[in-house]
This record gives sequence, C-alpha cells and structure tokens, in this order.
Amino acid sequence: MRDETIPTHCPYCALQCGMNLRGGKAADAVVEVVERPDFPVNRGALCGKGRTSPAVLSSRVRLTEPLIRSHATGRLEPATWEEALRTIADGLRRTRDAHGADAVGVFGGGGLTNEKAYTLGKFARVVLGTSQIDYNGRFCMSSAAAAHNKAFGLDRGLPFPLEDIPRTGCVILVGSNLAETMPPALRYLTELKENGGTLIVVDPRRTRTAEQADLHLAPRPGTDLALALGLLHLVVAEGRTDEQFIEERTSGWADARAAAMAHWPELVERLTGVGVPQLREAVRMFCDAPTGMVLTARGPEQQSKGTDTVSAWINLCLATGRAGRPLSGYGCLTGQGNGQGGREHGQKADQLPGYRKLDDPAARAHVAEVWGVAPETLPGPGRSAYELLDALGTDVKSLLLMGSNPVVSAPRAAHIEERLKSLDFLAVADVVLSETAALADVVLPVTQWAEETGTMTNLEGRVLLRRRAVDAPPGVRSDLQVLGALAGLLGHEKGFSSDPEEVFEELRRASAGGPADYSGISYRRIAEENGVFWPCPAPAPQDGAEVHPGTPRLFLDRFATDDGRARFVPVAHRPAAEEPDAEYPVLLTTGRVVAQYQSGAQTRRVDELTTAAPGPFVELHPQLAERIGAAEGDPVAVVSRRGRAVGPARITNGIRPDTVFMPFHWPGEGRVNTVTNPALDPTSRMPEFKVCAVRVEPAA
Repeated sequence: MRDETIPTHCPYCALQCGMNLRGGKAADAVVEVVERPDFPVNRGALCGKGRTSPAVLSSRVRLTEPLIRSHATGRLEPATWEEALRTIADGLRRTRDAHGADAVGVFGGGGLTNEKAYTLGKFARVVLGTSQIDYNGRFCMSSAAAAHNKAFGLDRGLPFPLEDIPRTGCVILVGSNLAETMPPALRYLTELKENGGTLIVVDPRRTRTAEQADLHLAPRPGTDLALALGLLHLVVAEGRTDEQFIEERTSGWADARAAAMAHWPELVERLTGVGVPQLREAVRMFCDAPTGMVLTARGPEQQSKGTDTVSAWINLCLATGRAGRPLSGYGCLTGQGNGQGGREHGQKADQLPGYRKLDDPAARAHVAEVWGVAPETLPGPGRSAYELLDALGTDVKSLLLMGSNPVVSAPRAAHIEERLKSLDFLAVADVVLSETAALADVVLPVTQWAEETGTMTNLEGRVLLRRRAVDAPPGVRSDLQVLGALAGLLGHEKGFSSDPEEVFEELRRASAGGPADYSGISYRRIAEENGVFWPCPAPAPQDGAEVHPGTPRLFLDRFATDDGRARFVPVAHRPAAEEPDAEYPVLLTTGRVVAQYQSGAQTRRVDELTTAAPGPFVELHPQLAERIGAAEGDPVAVVSRRGRAVGPARITNGIRPDTVFMPFHWPGEGRVNTVTNPALDPTSRMPEFKVCAVRVEPAA
C-alpha cells in the first residue's frame, strides 16, 4: 500500500468521517491518515481520535491470539483457534441442552458493520434458537427511534443530510455537545450562523458547543420534557402554530395541544430553572425563522421518559410546520459508529433485517425464506439490553458478546460486572482485552476497521463502504469467520459466509420491502456515489425502472404512516425516576470528552489521547465546591444509592449549582456508571444515564 491510497472511514462515531489511509499493507506497518476532502460529511476534517486511529492497529495494544481461562491457574492463557472455537461451541451447546435455547444470550455492539450485525442476529435466531439478543446501541438512541416511529412511522437518525443544517433558519440543539462528541460536525453550526441562521442550545452545562449559541437554555437535568412542553404552550398561546400544515399533514393535534397547555410558562420555569423571558425568546427565534430544525442527542434521550421527551420536541416541530418540508425537521444525532445500521438489521431484541418487526408474521415469513428456515422456528422478541445483562447468571447462563464493554458502559455497572462473573460461560470477541473481555472464559482476537471490508450506516442514513487497507496480524480472524466457524460446529455448515460482500447481498434480499430497504444498494454503487441513502429499493425487473437514487430527504411528500400523516403524541412532564432528597441532594449527569470514545477500550490505548484526557473528573459549580470544602484538583466522591465514583474536582461556573458532571470513559474508582440509575423508559427500554440523585463529598 506504500504508493496506494485507500479511501475508507473513521472507526469511531456516527459521522463516519471519510479518510484516506496510506502506508504499508503488511500487519504492523506504519499507516498514515490522509485527508479525504471529497467525502461530503467531514470534507477532510478529522478530530484527534480519527487522526490517531491507526495506533490501535498495532500488535502492541491489541489482541493477536485466542485466550482460554485455565482451570489450573484461573488466568487467561494463549490457545489455538481450534481449541477456542471448540470451547465456545461446547459451552453454548451445553447450556442450551441443559436449560433451553433462551438460557444462551448474545450481546452485540453499535460499532459492528452491517454485515456483522446481520450475521450475529441470524446466528442467534437460526443457530442458537435464542430470543435473548440485544446490543449496546439500545443505550444510544432507542428513545429517539421509538418516538420517530410513533410520529413518523419510520426511524432514521436524520431524515435529511447534514448539508441541510447550515441552510435552515434556526436550530434547537438539545443535549448534544458536538464540539466534544463530533468535532467535525461543529462546522455545520458555524456555517449556520455565517448564513444568518440562529442557534439555541439546551444543556445544563455551558459546554464548548453552548458557547457558540445565540441562546443557551440550561434546564435542570431531567426536565427537558417540561421545557419542550413549555415552548409548545407559548407557540399556541402566541398564535404561532401552522394551522394549514397541522390540518393537511398531521393527526392527533387536539390531544397534544391540550397536554401542552397544562404546562404554562411559570410552571415550566419552576420545574426547569429556565426563566420565562428565555422561554419566550426561544419561541421567538424558532418561529421567526422561515425554516427550523430540532436536533436531539443523548441528553433528553437517556432518561426514563426519553421517548416522551423526544415526542414533545417532535410535537413542537409539527405544530410549527417544521417537519416534512425542505430545510426543516426533527433529527437525532446518533452516537455510535453504526448505531443506525446496527439496529436495522437484526441484533436488536425485537427486530429483523430491514427494520422489520420480529412479531410481524409477514416480516417473519420474508426473512425466514431468505434464511431457508420455517417462520415458526424463529424465536420471538427478547429482553432489552439492560434487562438481558441483569438476567445474566439467572435465566441467561451463557453469553456470546461481540464488540461491547458493558463493565464500563452499562448503568449500575458494578452490578452488571457481578452478573457477568456469575455466568456459567462467557465468550468475548473483541479487538482489545477490554474490562469485559478480561472476565471471559474464552477471548477471540478479531479484525478491526482497517483490516476488513464492510458497510456502515451513518447518522444521516447514508450507507458507506469501509475498505480493507492493511493485513491483520497473524492469528486474528474476522467476526464473520468466527460466526461461520461456530455455526458449523453447532450443526449449520451453510448460510454463514465469511465474505462481507456475499453477506451484504443476502442482507439486501432480507431487507427488500422493509422500512430500511437496502435492496437497491451495492458495494459498487456505494463506492461510486460516496454512499447511498436508504430506503433504496431495487427496481422490479418487470417494470424496467431505472436505478433508485436513494432517499437523502424523507417525508417531503408524505410520512411513513399508513395514512401518510405525522402523528402528534400527547405527553406530560413527570419527574425523573430518582429525584434529589436530603441524603442525595445533587443531580448527576454524564457525557463524553473529546479525546476519548465510549467505554475508552480503544482510545485509552492511544498515547496522544490518554495524554490529552488521562482520567475522569468531577465538574461542579463553585457554590457546591465551597459547600463541601473542595478545591480545584481535590479528589471528590460522587455517591448514589448504587455506588461511588471518584475523580479530581474541576470547578467551573459553566454548570448549574445543583448539578455535577462526570465523563464515562474509565473503569476502576472513576467509573461513573457505578453510580448511574438503570431505571428504564417504558417504551424504548433506555436506561436513565443522564440523571440520578447523588451526594458529593471529599474522597478522603
């Protein structure tokens, strides 16, 4: 590859920034990241994580041979692939034979390619026969997905391309710190303002993103729902609804309107801490602009009422005619690299490929035919991610886990760590020896982004092609090879190809006719067109139709509901699952920092990134710091009903006095997810990562 430049994509977030790789083809060769300005999402720009991504390709930091836990020493020790695969197959079979198929669980990841996610879901349902499969993407945007489906009949993170954002009139950005989580995307907000548009940021912290805003609203954590309802109340009271749009393109307005009118401005001010003048200014800015968008992220979504909260923001868009029109709409900023595609194609507990529902007889029949099995053999929906992890060691006795690190990333993490330890058998396939992999009975070293070809679907619904650029180290195999080999050992020698393009061709057939229809997309088209937006159905042969262009903008003619109308969903504010009291008087919220990613399993192994962000911290207001007697840099403990996390104090006026913030990338005593609350949204089953009651005290 010395003289060859391979176009591919960053291995991290859902922007899936384009990059070129140049260097040696051999494993452990020096690989250089080169700008790829032709890719429209990032136009060559990369954050530090993208620039340093080749560092994780090094054999110095990653797994290069299978490991099996020794009965004699209790330690993970090197083994052959044959030994490791046989041990996994025997462990899964033993559990299934003794306790039934649903005693075997499968847990996937939002970073797996579409081909891997598809094959993992097929493996769970066809080979293992288990309903117990979900993935860490449930922790990412499931609340927004549920609200999307309720309102629009279809879930895609952004129903428009990112390039539309700078051309709208006003953006309300809710619970997103793009400057830290997706730095190349911040340019879209900068260009929005350069074009004369306005930006409203909703966040309890004055983040680097909030500093760019024309108006920053800092609500009390857990009150985003009340804030959205208060804004809609003012829209109605001030006569700013778009009655023609409501009449022609929506249903259910009367009930949603009545629900909003119960949230008058003074009540919302008491609930949120956002003053009535600021509420009125936000309505003025949003409604005076000719077009507008609301973009949400994990802040409002990772709550026990996340689905209702997103529904309230969608209602605001519908009532003002800011949906289903050019340069207007509601969108969700998906977090994980393939959080979108990962749930579309079968590793989510209730879904089949193509975003089909697992309990839909027609969907089951279609996918079963592609898979060559009888529909009645497919299991029904299983547990959601946290519920699956919580059942480990009781109902679920063995687990196959791919590309996730719940020891760090799951809420109530100390409990989940104990659940993992209580399993009869745990097998993990990963790039590095994560904190979760370190607990396994068998660990398999698998290929990563630059060592394999496969597709990803970014936050816009753009299906992209990652290309193999370097050889994996000897002794490393792909996840597709792993699943194919395990399927063969468990009696299914056919139907599990290790060729990603062959798997994608099957995925196309399985998705055909579904909400997320990929049947008109091919590797060749993706390469030629810089990605293709789904839905993209294949033309019927008898029609002689031209190739479908893909769908960068949804809902312009009709919504994806049966009658083509968007649905208002009436919602009302309710408290967080855990409110402050005398013992736990402060609110905790969590998030990310720019130099680390998710559980940090990979980024914590990159020297440049660990130098920039070496560990956790506790961000608190000077008033709170004074009250507990903490100075800048002092070790501070954040304690909840579930446990304790420690980090140095970072004192700032940029956070509410009643709130503390900790990033979630680290294990050990700084693991903030030891503290977080697993209370679940009743619809999406999303845990309430973003708000819980804590006390803050000197660590000593």
